[in-house]
Amino acid sequence: MQIVHSIQLHSGSSEENLPGFTPEFPYIASRAELDHYREFFVPWHWHKAVELFYMESGEIRYHTPGGTELFPAGTGGMVNSNVLHMTQMLSRTEENIQYLHIFDPVLISGAYGNLIEKKYVTPLAAASQLELIRLTPDVPEQAEILTMIRQAFRLDENEFGYEVRLRNALSQIWLKLLELSSSELIHEETAPDKKSDDKIKTMMIYIHDHFAEKISVRDLAAAAFLSERECYRVFQNCLHMTPTEYLTSIRLQMACRMLAETRESVTAIGHACGLGSSSYFGKTFREHTGYTPLEYRRKWQDNDKS
Repeated sequence: MQIVHSIQLHSGSSEENLPGFTPEFPYIASRAELDHYREFFVPWHWHKAVELFYMESGEIRYHTPGGTELFPAGTGGMVNSNVLHMTQMLSRTEENIQYLHIFDPVLISGAYGNLIEKKYVTPLAAASQLELIRLTPDVPEQAEILTMIRQAFRLDENEFGYEVRLRNALSQIWLKLLELSSSELIHEETAPDKKSDDKIKTMMIYIHDHFAEKISVRDLAAAAFLSERECYRVFQNCLHMTPTEYLTSIRLQMACRMLAETRESVTAIGHACGLGSSSYFGKTFREHTGYTPLEYRRKWQDNDKS
């Protein structure tokens, strides 16, 4: 099981890079120690893999284009394939610890296009109205699934037959989720706009490629072949923020990374992240993080040494 303290994204994209995830066995188990994430949140991202999780302690809030859900300790759920999402850590009184099974649904079907995929996998994995499934121990059938999720983490990866046992465990969980969601699968009119989902991802990639440059809403809209008005609508509907707010958040995330991981001057980092002069960079950075750039650098570089 991997212990993770940060999220890795593919270069120039908000698609998550999953180290250790291979076609031979498309699965990783993670213990996310969320209090070690520098921004105290996991930024907007997506991945083809399904994310099945359990909250061991603390409390987090998931955001998707369809809304928000709270997950205190003892709850869990599933983030579906290719769903945009971000999480915020809410607890300050205890550690925010999350366990995750991350896997390509082909691990269950065994192959693309076969009967198992068509009959059991695709109906759930391709259900755009099911962005996020919340599971609570207060509901007996959901409590059973939570127990199954936790038990799957206890399988010994060094024991003979581990991969087969794990696939079997995930398959049983998948069937339970499919049964639990059967009523929602017939209501496709509640599904998010797939075209908007594609457009927002295109604009997010554009921002990752050009965040150091001067970017206007017109530039973003043109990248996705939209009007400026439609650009604002897509950002609001999918990320619940304006294009400018998202651009600033990406620039600040890049600045946080450079402050923690490099010795570049504050002035150089401000310009490299598209945040301009050191005075404007410092003012914007403090408004959003509560630290000056130098205070933030000292905090995280000292943490990395300890």
